[in-house]
Amino acid sequence: MLQLTTLINGVRSSRPLEDGTYIIGRGSACRIRLEFPDVSERHAILTVRNGEAMLEDLHSANGTWVNGEEIDSPMPLDSGKVVQIGESMLRVFEEDLTKSVDVDMPSDEDDATFCAREESGLEKGSDPLRDIRRNVQQQIQRELLKRLDMKRLTVQGVNQEGLEDVARAKIRQIIHEVVEKGRLPDGIDPIRLEEDVFNEAMRLGPLEELLADDTISEIMVNGPYQVYVERNGKLELSDCQFTEDDSVLAVIERIVAPLGRRIDESQPYVDARLADGSRVNAIIPPLSLTGPTITIRKFSSVALTSEDFIRFGTWTHNAAEFMKLCVLLRKNIIVAGGTGSGKTTLLNLLSGYIPSSERIITVEDAAELKLQQPHVVRLEARAPNIEGKGAVTIRDLVKNCLRMRPDRIIVGECRSGEALDMLQAMNTGHDGSLTTVHANSPRDVISRLETMVLMSGMELPSKAIREQVASAVDLIIHESRMSDGTRKVVAITEVTGLEGSQIVMQDIFSFRQTGVGANGKILGELKPTGAIPTWYDQLAGRGIRCDARMFDPDSYGDYNIQQTK
Repeated sequence: MLQLTTLINGVRSSRPLEDGTYIIGRGSACRIRLEFPDVSERHAILTVRNGEAMLEDLHSANGTWVNGEEIDSPMPLDSGKVVQIGESMLRVFEEDLTKSVDVDMPSDEDDATFCAREESGLEKGSDPLRDIRRNVQQQIQRELLKRLDMKRLTVQGVNQEGLEDVARAKIRQIIHEVVEKGRLPDGIDPIRLEEDVFNEAMRLGPLEELLADDTISEIMVNGPYQVYVERNGKLELSDCQFTEDDSVLAVIERIVAPLGRRIDESQPYVDARLADGSRVNAIIPPLSLTGPTITIRKFSSVALTSEDFIRFGTWTHNAAEFMKLCVLLRKNIIVAGGTGSGKTTLLNLLSGYIPSSERIITVEDAAELKLQQPHVVRLEARAPNIEGKGAVTIRDLVKNCLRMRPDRIIVGECRSGEALDMLQAMNTGHDGSLTTVHANSPRDVISRLETMVLMSGMELPSKAIREQVASAVDLIIHESRMSDGTRKVVAITEVTGLEGSQIVMQDIFSFRQTGVGANGKILGELKPTGAIPTWYDQLAGRGIRCDARMFDPDSYGDYNIQQTK
């Protein structure tokens, strides 16, 4: 005999289906009542004959959905069909799905497809097989926890690698038992299932696959069942899902714990990094209403070169040579731009121009820079402990690194009072320093620096701050994320000095957009403005030869700087 299982308001119930006709709707005469506003009085009709079920929509206002697709004609139902009517889920089957995976597990696990769908809040169009796979994965993970004697393994001093080996063997054993008993639902690959369970139990779960994909630049986890990625500058919904909120929280813990950071209700958000330097931000309930949320800004596994930036259209050959010249001349450079514009990537590339003979000290909130020079000291800020003590800020580290005999100071990002200490360092013999600032234009960088200096608590007059800025900053490189998803350097601006109370700047290179091509691609070029740097006449005395045609807007040649001494 067929059975009908329904999930209404989170309550699951089953009933036998004898041969006959069943009207589904919210009317009092309906044999299957679904009392929801979006369910019609007579919504659909279910006909059962000789062990077979047929469903037909009765021209309802909001439609009847089977496996995520709206039906417009009679539809035969079997155990692989999930019916959604309003906020209710229904399924007709001969054998209880809760027994599909039963390796020493409770028989009342909510592993039916529609249970996972309802609890996750998924909309119509969700993949039923994916829901089944997720619930099977949940049960295997619970069984794994039963069989892994973590206390004994800890006492025996088993390291992480050994623990992973034990876990993988246990997972393989559990899946083998499920397959032997014929309990694994059709369409689920046991090899892929083993890898998914292992990743979620011991590593970063579904994120492992996304992190390994070099075409993905950003990963956004909006709760356990919605994971977006950025590919080629465009956002798209991925097929990856976690099993539950606790799985996402476990991944966050695995990321932040090795860094000595924490996340809990008293500290519900955290900045961290992965082993490859990828930037991670996590925020959890009660601040996040969609569940635990993770945002990962991936860094390329291969260090980008100047030629890569030219090929991407981020800058031109002459602009790259000019910035290389500024780094060699120990000019103080600020890389500016909005969120996601590529400031850190550009800063990392600029740092590659620093001679390997110099001592470099980097200061970051979460260590992301990958410098190739041999003499590099990396400093990373520390969050407060559970008692709210022990914090070491970026500003503390900037002050400390001044006593460490640096040739170059690189601050990952100035966002607060450390801007004052950075400016003072630039003005007291630490030339060639580099940092990034969130700003929308080169002119906006100046006002941002003024604001951040005031955040240090020093009551300095505006003119004194501008004098510090004009004296310290030599060059501002502004990068922008365009509407087509590409990143481009849109301005390279020299700070020439202070006239009255205003800081004077001139654009050396500027991006000029000429139009929009196919698929919305931005057309344009980063070209010289014709302005020549005020320090150009000093190059000969520094043993550097630079062709002045590099700054000619009507010249189309590629020019290289040359060191003559």
